[in-house]
Amino acid sequence: MMARRGGKRIRMDDPPPEYEEQGDPPNESVSDGDSPNKRMTRLRARGGVRDKPPIIDDDEDDFFAPIVRKRKHPAPKKPPAERRERVERPRKEHVEKEQERIDIERDVTTDESSLYFIVRHSKLHIATIVEDWIEQYKQNRDSALIALMQFFINASGCKGKISEDMQHPMEHTAVIRKMTEEFDEESGEYPLIMPGQQWKKFKMNFCEFVHTLVKHCQYSIIYDQFLMDNVISLLTGLSDSQVRAFRHTATLAAMKLMTALVDVALLVSNNFENAAKQYEAERVKSRDRRASDRLESLMAKRAELEENMDEIKNMLTYMFKSVFVHRYRDNLPDIRAICMAEIGVWMENYPQNFLDDSYLKYIGWTLHDKIGEVRLRCLQALLPLYDKEELKGKLELFTSKFKDRIVAMTLDKEFEVAVHAVKLVISILKIHPDILADKDCEIVYELVYSSHRGVAQAAAEFLNVRLFHLTADMEETKTKRGKLRLPNTPLIRDLVQFFIESELHEHGAYLVDSFIDNNPMVKDWECMTDLLLEEPGPSEEVLDNKQESTLIEIMVSSVKQSATGEAPVGRASNRKISLSAKELKAIQDEKIRLTEHFVITLPPLLEKYQADSEKLTNLLAVPQYFELDIYTTNRQEANLQALLDKISYIMTVHTDRDVLETCAKTLEYLCTEGSATYTRCDVARSNIIDNAVNKYKDAIDDWRNLIAGEELPNEDDIYNITISLKVVSILYSSHNLNPWNLFDSLFQDVEECQAKENPGRNLPNEALVYCIEACYFSISWGLYYVENQCESSQITEAVKELRSNLDKYMSASFELTRDGPTEQIQEAAYQSICDLLIIFSDQLTRNENPNVHTLQYKSTLDEQLVLNNFVQHYVFALRQEDVQDENRIMELHKKRNFLASYCKLVVYNIIPTKSAASMFKYYVKCYNEYGDIIKATLGKAREINKVNFALTLLLSLIAVFKDLQNQSENGTVSKNSHEFSDLKELAKRFALTFGFDAIKNREPVIALHRAGILFAVGDVPDDPVAAPTRLLFLEVLNEFNHKLLKQDKKVILNFLDRRLSPAMPSSRAEEWQPLALYRNSLLHGETDQAPVTATKRAYARKRRGDHDEEDDEDDDEEENNDPDYRA
Repeated sequence: MMARRGGKRIRMDDPPPEYEEQGDPPNESVSDGDSPNKRMTRLRARGGVRDKPPIIDDDEDDFFAPIVRKRKHPAPKKPPAERRERVERPRKEHVEKEQERIDIERDVTTDESSLYFIVRHSKLHIATIVEDWIEQYKQNRDSALIALMQFFINASGCKGKISEDMQHPMEHTAVIRKMTEEFDEESGEYPLIMPGQQWKKFKMNFCEFVHTLVKHCQYSIIYDQFLMDNVISLLTGLSDSQVRAFRHTATLAAMKLMTALVDVALLVSNNFENAAKQYEAERVKSRDRRASDRLESLMAKRAELEENMDEIKNMLTYMFKSVFVHRYRDNLPDIRAICMAEIGVWMENYPQNFLDDSYLKYIGWTLHDKIGEVRLRCLQALLPLYDKEELKGKLELFTSKFKDRIVAMTLDKEFEVAVHAVKLVISILKIHPDILADKDCEIVYELVYSSHRGVAQAAAEFLNVRLFHLTADMEETKTKRGKLRLPNTPLIRDLVQFFIESELHEHGAYLVDSFIDNNPMVKDWECMTDLLLEEPGPSEEVLDNKQESTLIEIMVSSVKQSATGEAPVGRASNRKISLSAKELKAIQDEKIRLTEHFVITLPPLLEKYQADSEKLTNLLAVPQYFELDIYTTNRQEANLQALLDKISYIMTVHTDRDVLETCAKTLEYLCTEGSATYTRCDVARSNIIDNAVNKYKDAIDDWRNLIAGEELPNEDDIYNITISLKVVSILYSSHNLNPWNLFDSLFQDVEECQAKENPGRNLPNEALVYCIEACYFSISWGLYYVENQCESSQITEAVKELRSNLDKYMSASFELTRDGPTEQIQEAAYQSICDLLIIFSDQLTRNENPNVHTLQYKSTLDEQLVLNNFVQHYVFALRQEDVQDENRIMELHKKRNFLASYCKLVVYNIIPTKSAASMFKYYVKCYNEYGDIIKATLGKAREINKVNFALTLLLSLIAVFKDLQNQSENGTVSKNSHEFSDLKELAKRFALTFGFDAIKNREPVIALHRAGILFAVGDVPDDPVAAPTRLLFLEVLNEFNHKLLKQDKKVILNFLDRRLSPAMPSSRAEEWQPLALYRNSLLHGETDQAPVTATKRAYARKRRGDHDEEDDEDDDEEENNDPDYRA
């Protein structure tokens, strides 16, 4: 603990009250008290007028007392000469080829002799530039100082020039005021924030120049009471300027100057210690051996170094209190970030003076900053401090005060901040293991399942330090037969238990991905299979069923990622990253290693767990990641045959869909053409298919014989036909079963179901679903055969047969989708139709063989209506059902698939865009469930045909409006109703989909307005002065007015007047207000006509001419074309 001073304690964990960010006040400084504007005299630099000991002492008395901050006083009124800084304007995008010309125009000076120009354009090394300036300083320090001051002014983007006449009689505050008056306010840009590589390089050179200047002047010039006094005074004044460019540039220069002085102080401190040691060694010598001259020389050197040290410390103290203390909570995030980055450097390089709680508190308070970049700089400043064992004592109080905040930052919304926060918690765990409570650790534990890979891997590293690491006191254990367990055994047991206790099942892939690069235990497959296969020894606990399932899931996830190099869905980067040759080789090596291991161990694992569907599903997926050539190169044909036998057996006895599908996919991979195992595996596959087909034929023959004999099938008959069809359907999905000629038999049952002639004699509903699926796969394989394998002499007949099968299957499927006996059958038929419409679309006309062109299937309007009705009923119909959360999620997933299938037909232009009108109207209403799908479809539909797209949006709005009319008692829509507000919100969202370019969207927007007007004024009542019953729709149409060009508004206005001119209202009745609103919007910016006014208006859009901000708001709203909507 730190020594007490004054008997009070400071509350370090509370940020100062005024830290909360505010708007931009006239004075952007939020510092306490008056900022120092005095020149730094030698007396002040030497400490003659210092109040307290050096470094930082302004809050000495209340360091351990609660913070009591004064209320911030209003900023004093500025002198008339000073101007307010203009509002910053967004930087414009510039064409790359014009960048050089633009950079030249942006330069604040063309004086080639100025320091700014040299640093900005010269190819000389910075050290050379500094040395030239030092030579100039030695010859004429006044002119050299002016050149240096001018450099800082120019680097701020100011074109003002400091003359010798200004420097001598004027204080720096007056110079700064003069430069402020000459500052170019036409642009909010200045070098430090300008985009482009040239300006980034200048910023680096600027920082290097300041650091090199101090480094080269450290032995004499910085102590001459002239250079540093003036530079510090200027930078202090500029850092307190109301001009952001001055404040930003000066703060950066001052902080870099302090960093350079810290390096000098460290060097002087080391020299002082060496001189003191030499002096002491000389002093303790006997009189006859002591050299008095040397003793005096060492004493003088020590005194000089001590004086220099005091002077540097006073400079640091003054700058810290004059610049840092005021700027670390500046309104500009970049300035706050600079302060946090540099104070971290001071603490790391010179901890004996800066690593103190009186400094650490500033970082602690700023951990609460609202800007992620600033929070990140705080964490980056702290990380190197915690990595040093010798500094742990000085960090103890800070850690205890701010530990909770640091742990909370592991959940930061900025992922980079969260990653660094986790790393800092790891460092805290290493040096202060007892300070983290269990609840703190549990927060970090859960982050291994984070969607962000960096955060998850950092959390895994935390777990490695706390839990998953080998220790010397771990006991060796043996299996029942005396085999020594591998070292990672206890870690894998702990990992399994951790996963179970997390209660996040089905997330094993995410857990593995978190550990795969930082803990080798997840790739220790030998250890895992030993745990599964070897019986436990007397000192071991037996793995229960849940632990075995968990271990298998972890093991298979590890195998998959090791063999593919792909992170789980949601963790991978959106950008496709090409792997290097080294990474590809590493993946290939892992694939070979896992194959060599599991080729031997997988058959016994399948044997042990052949009755457990969950375990089998995972284990059967392992061969999909094998390097198949290993079977022959390592002479493992016997194990291959054992694997094939197990797959054949499992296909025979199991009925679980997941198990059967995994078997089919694994068999497909093993039968990869061209592999060394193909022949053996193909034979096994043929035997498996023969067995499945024979079972199906036997079952269907028995069923039909029973039906023909008018007997009722028993449970065994129902079971046999259902399971046999299930196996055939699943095998069909991965393997071509057409050589077994099953289509006619399968379709016979589908056709009988569709015909509804003998409903009591049809197959069970589940079996019919498998029939529908199998027929779909048969047709798909038929097309594959025609396109890739069929001989030219047979292709005509093959195409004819395929076309016949396709037509009758599609006809039956549409009928089943329209009026199937059960939901399951309707869903299966719908899904098959959607897929086949894409497979047999106009892309077949690009085939080289003209026979294939005839296979294109074009749906009729009636068929399209069937699909639309299905989507309306099964996707958008609101059915309140009391179902469990898991079932609700599954149901939503299924509905999303149905909607996506329909949207694909629109996106690929297989059905007309207008067919999506009834779907688009749910964009806002069902945004949480389907918003991403509908949004993507809107974007693609616009690319197909913009006019059709615009008219489709109008159809959607009209459909909703008509629904509102039908729901009301008198057929009118209330403009104040919640439903009508939702309709206008939908129109607003639709308008955003047109994007920025009004020229490109000119035609579709005009078409939308014309059609909308015709709908609004089309239903004219008998009363000649009564408004059309649908006139309120103009308020909906008004949401698209800002997409019209000025000249087009005239056209639309004339079009509107032609439609309503005979019945223009003579009164200002409420029913005519939509027309008034719409006309006023169209008349915006026109002066040749007076707008129609209204006395009452329930909904009034702001006139775009009244407020300039309206344009900016619209631009911001459309920046991302269609921002995510939140209900």
